[in-house]
Amino acid sequence: MSTPAASEASDPDGLLAEQLLRLTRRLHRAHKLHLEPAGITPAQFRLLRTVAHFPEPPRMADLAARLEVVPRAVTSLVDSLEATGRVRRVPDAHSRRVVRVELTDAGRDTLRDLRSARRAAAEDILAPLTVEQREVLGGLLSTLVDPGPERAC
Repeated sequence: MSTPAASEASDPDGLLAEQLLRLTRRLHRAHKLHLEPAGITPAQFRLLRTVAHFPEPPRMADLAARLEVVPRAVTSLVDSLEATGRVRRVPDAHSRRVVRVELTDAGRDTLRDLRSARRAAAEDILAPLTVEQREVLGGLLSTLVDPGPERAC
């Protein structure tokens, strides 16, 4: 019978995967805790950030593709953010069938406030690391997050 430590030593990739999953859950909880006072979910925050990164108001399909979710998920997020006045649907200037999503002033204010909350959540998680360790971690995560077209899943 093997001990948990022995099985972890024989499966370092499995251990690393478990650590990454645990860190992801911890980061999600910290992020959620910092977003709660604004009455917004992490998914809504992600949609606001994504809308803000487009040079012009994106189409719903553009958002679904960028967020890597089904269009219905974007519709639900836009509905909830529109109900709170943070985004609005606007018609496309060239096609009556296309609907675009733009930030409102309230959405821009929320995004600014939430960026501070996001930094605070990250600081909570990264507090034990030195500046140098954070730089190394950032480089490693960049490699994993954007592995290039030949290794993309």
